[in-house]
Amino acid sequence: MPSPAENLAGQGSLTEIGLGLGSNIGDKPANIKRALALLEERAVIRLTAVSSIYRTPPWGYERQEFFANACALAETRLAPLELLSAVNAVEKDMGRKPSIRWGPRLIDIDILFFGAETIENSKLNLPHKSLFERAFVLIPLAEIAPSLKISGRSVAEAAVSMAGEAIQKWEASA
Repeated sequence: MPSPAENLAGQGSLTEIGLGLGSNIGDKPANIKRALALLEERAVIRLTAVSSIYRTPPWGYERQEFFANACALAETRLAPLELLSAVNAVEKDMGRKPSIRWGPRLIDIDILFFGAETIENSKLNLPHKSLFERAFVLIPLAEIAPSLKISGRSVAEAAVSMAGEAIQKWEASA
């Protein structure tokens, strides 16, 4: 297994991946930017596109602060479970603490898709099972990948169907 530093410089093909990021503790946009920077600094991914940051209401557990959410497209040479481990390490190193399901978090990084692979196991399900149910994922993802289809479904068409959701681009004063 290659070390993270050898990942992007190593042999083998790059796989396109999608990431969803969210934060609702502290400087929310800065947390998202820091997570992406750490993933690149550790040579886990090479970013190819990053969406705007969006201000979104909480999902699941609703009695908490609003979120900042964004999506990113990237390339990696890691296998899916290696990528998951690297993403979880960034969350932990940034200070994410265990919480209630869908509860407050300093940073949350979800792998949305890994090439065209379908994975279903106890640690990782790809494409992300709730991707097409969440405006805070679909709208930023459609912004950076309007022609993307996942499992035969158009991300842009799904995002249009969520246009009435309470999601807006982040403003510095928000």
